[in-house]
Amino acid sequence: MKIAILPGDGIGTEIVAEAIKVLKVLDLSFEMETALVGGAAYEAHGHPLPPATLELAKASDAVLFGAVGDWKYDSLDRPLRPEQAILGLRKNLSLFANFRPAICYEQLVSASSLKPELVSGLDILIIRELTGDIYFGQPRGRRVATDGHFPGTQEAFDTMRYSKPEIERIAHVAFQAARKRNKKVTSVDKSNVLETFQFWKDVVTEVHAQYPDVALDHMYVDNAAMQLVLNRHVAICFTQCKKSRLVRTQSWQCPRHRRQKYCQSIGYNIVCCHDVTFFTQPNLRR
Repeated sequence: MKIAILPGDGIGTEIVAEAIKVLKVLDLSFEMETALVGGAAYEAHGHPLPPATLELAKASDAVLFGAVGDWKYDSLDRPLRPEQAILGLRKNLSLFANFRPAICYEQLVSASSLKPELVSGLDILIIRELTGDIYFGQPRGRRVATDGHFPGTQEAFDTMRYSKPEIERIAHVAFQAARKRNKKVTSVDKSNVLETFQFWKDVVTEVHAQYPDVALDHMYVDNAAMQLVLNRHVAICFTQCKKSRLVRTQSWQCPRHRRQKYCQSIGYNIVCCHDVTFFTQPNLRR
């Protein structure tokens, strides 16, 4: 197995150095090759993702990526900034699905700024769509406005767009991930404002028909963000009974709490698409 080692900048080099130590301890055979990326690559080659680095990534079975970025590069033209290396790798390697698990282990509950009853037992999986939407949408740029509130003045613009196949494939990833956990997905969007996300919601609902064993709910992203911090225990206890719109609840005694909780679950997995988020229930012991 060949691994491309891309430490990047700042703390990225420190993290990757420790990760390599872990890989060497494993009783496995790895071929590892290191290359520059981000600000370090710009300093040496004049570009955050040099052709040699990209070719190494393409020729490898996996990429161990550290971190990129530094305030001193903020004045560079956008195509030359360190962060463009991440976008370039995503695009050229077709890395459209990002899994981001977040687990709060019992030993770390006290290290959180949230109340113990909110963070204890946390098990979140974020699956984020990486190659579509406003990050890659075209056209984009700056121009003189011809309409709007201030025609004739400078304006900047980006394009938010999704094709049906882009939404379908990340939706499949979400539902398949949920099947391995507690078989529940809540698609969180901004369909009350954005046409892009109404389309997202429609396509996700359509894909859901292929997964009758997985429950699907929908929630607006701003409400979901608030509920996760405010009270993740009851954040998604709605529309589980889709015909009657009633909440089906269970009463159980959380071993880490001294009071009863009335809810369907004590956490969620999250699957994100930039501003669009899915939630699926985690594997938690009751």
